[in-house]
Amino acid sequence: MASKTAIIYDEEMTRYKLLWVDPACKIEVPERLTAIHEALLAKGLLERCVSIPVRQATDEEILLVHRQEYLEAVKQTPHMTLEDLMTFTQQYGDVYFHPNIFHCAKLAIGATLQLVDNVMTGKVRNGLALVRPPGHHSQRSAANGFCVFNNVAIAALYAKQHYNIKRVLIVDWDVHHGQGVQYCFEEDPSVLYFSWHRYEHQSFWPNLPESDYDSVGKGKGAGFNINVPWNKVGMNHSDYLSVFFHVLLPVAYEFNPELVLVSAGFDSAIGDPEGHMSATPEIFAHLTHLLMPLAGGKLCAVLEGGYNLTALSQSVCQTVQSLLGDPAPQLTSVSSPCDSALESLQNVRSAHQQYWTCFKHSVAAVSEPSTKRSRIEQGDGEKAQQQEQQPTGEAEEQSEEEVNWPEPLPRSAPPVRTAVVLPAGMEDSLPEGCQHLEEATQASVVAVEKLRDNLNEKGVKDERLFATLGKIVSLLDKMNNKEIRNGLAVVPDVSLAVRVAVQHALTSFDRVLVVFVGDGELPVDSDDGRILLVQICCKEPVTQKSQYHVSVCLKQGPGDVAGFLQAVLGLLLPMAYQHNPGLVLQVWAQGSAVKEAAWAQLTSLLQELALGHTLALLQDSEEGPLRATAASLMGAPAPNLGPLGALSPEDAQAVEIERTRLEMKWGMLHISAPTKKAQD
Repeated sequence: MASKTAIIYDEEMTRYKLLWVDPACKIEVPERLTAIHEALLAKGLLERCVSIPVRQATDEEILLVHRQEYLEAVKQTPHMTLEDLMTFTQQYGDVYFHPNIFHCAKLAIGATLQLVDNVMTGKVRNGLALVRPPGHHSQRSAANGFCVFNNVAIAALYAKQHYNIKRVLIVDWDVHHGQGVQYCFEEDPSVLYFSWHRYEHQSFWPNLPESDYDSVGKGKGAGFNINVPWNKVGMNHSDYLSVFFHVLLPVAYEFNPELVLVSAGFDSAIGDPEGHMSATPEIFAHLTHLLMPLAGGKLCAVLEGGYNLTALSQSVCQTVQSLLGDPAPQLTSVSSPCDSALESLQNVRSAHQQYWTCFKHSVAAVSEPSTKRSRIEQGDGEKAQQQEQQPTGEAEEQSEEEVNWPEPLPRSAPPVRTAVVLPAGMEDSLPEGCQHLEEATQASVVAVEKLRDNLNEKGVKDERLFATLGKIVSLLDKMNNKEIRNGLAVVPDVSLAVRVAVQHALTSFDRVLVVFVGDGELPVDSDDGRILLVQICCKEPVTQKSQYHVSVCLKQGPGDVAGFLQAVLGLLLPMAYQHNPGLVLQVWAQGSAVKEAAWAQLTSLLQELALGHTLALLQDSEEGPLRATAASLMGAPAPNLGPLGALSPEDAQAVEIERTRLEMKWGMLHISAPTKKAQD
């Protein structure tokens, strides 16, 4: 597959605007596209992407979703007078028409389908369609919420029809519910639709009861519609990531999509007049990266909302950089989600418990939202609803000071992505582009001698082992000096290699994450909180557990993909984000039995941490695991896992026992809100 990223943009889609006064629509302006384009150009991102020309959608493509009579009505708008356009607009909700909007709407669909074609045929790996008008609110016979035709819904049906794919995942991170997409697929089990959105107990636009968590789909589509309602504003990185780890990703891996479509609305970023959320643009780098291991990397993002031009431009740049494979920025202050977010998370998991095996064994009952309870107790529920029921675009006049946030830091990549330390004869297992580290530096040799003495390993005389340890220290120094992004080493003694690597890393990095897959003891001192050790195994280690020493013993070991993923998504990644390491040590122990595809997925997911500084240590590895690790470190798409199989109750219990033991310390492990009694 190609490693390129596509950007689809045409200035023609800026050539319509609101021609009359309408407070609900005044924020949807042509500058939304021009600001994005200028930012991508200024940061040198456009020149790194493949530019694909747009085309107009055909009537046949539009009719995949929309009814003939609606299409015919919209076709008349280029010939209407201003008065006729205003009258035509009034039959729909929170949208406006312009003589050129039909043309632009056809270009928006065509751009989206061009992206799908190029991704599905392997000409590019992924991409972003910068389109206007947006689409996710549009329904079969109605324009709505700035949307004329439903770009992403059409793309999903087009991909199924033209490429014979059976499963499409749509992730909608816009701050408004994409009710048009939901209506299109709520009875279709081949399309999994996920949306989080500002809801506030139905008081926020589009004010629909079917936007709540209990709308799970209908008939054969039951379970394939996931709504996460935000019942208060101010949601931040912790809230967004928690929903990804504990709701979206477990279901997505179980669903096993062949294509991922993102309804990429950036009104869920800080500073937006619609969303009033607190997540900075950097979060979209991570959300994008978390989706990229799915579907063999086939990801098409399509612009939806976003009305603060600064936040919009920055968020799009963060998304594009992740699509290009740049190191993800570090996120600080990731902790426990707020109670309101946890209530929604808990309710979604409960509503979907019967449909997805990942939820079957550890779901609490539905929780009445505390924000709703508080409103009722204050006796102003009806009044608050009346005040807040306003259409999209009619943002509140903010009496508070304008929201400010720091500009995202540059995401520069070291000149070498991956350097490796291998025994002689294994070089042919490497993908093109890996740098082979031939010799350790003299400073590294001296450092290893000191570490050997400090670790009471003076008896280590094996020259091969000693040379390998020196090269591992050299890899770590190169990462710290930004000469390489990540590294890989095949070692004869993985326990000693980890101890040496950890001790040396702590001289340069504040915190280290050690991910150990396999049985055996790993004597790493984690008492001071700088080292987080997570082990996935099938035999309980003798070493005493602590808040920083986690071991998950799976019945069938790490080779059981369903159990392995449950541990990775439900424990490892939430804790890792909260730990915020400067370095990740990923360890394959001999006899770990983990499947190569699952190991490659883990390698891909871990690279969003620590600015991509991952050192993979493989004990006397065979060619298959070595090749899979190197390919993932180099940025190749992780292979599909296929059907996961049923999660065993024993494995679910093992993960849940550790989660419960650790959640007081690690807030990102929370999956339910405090009970009312606990709150009181």
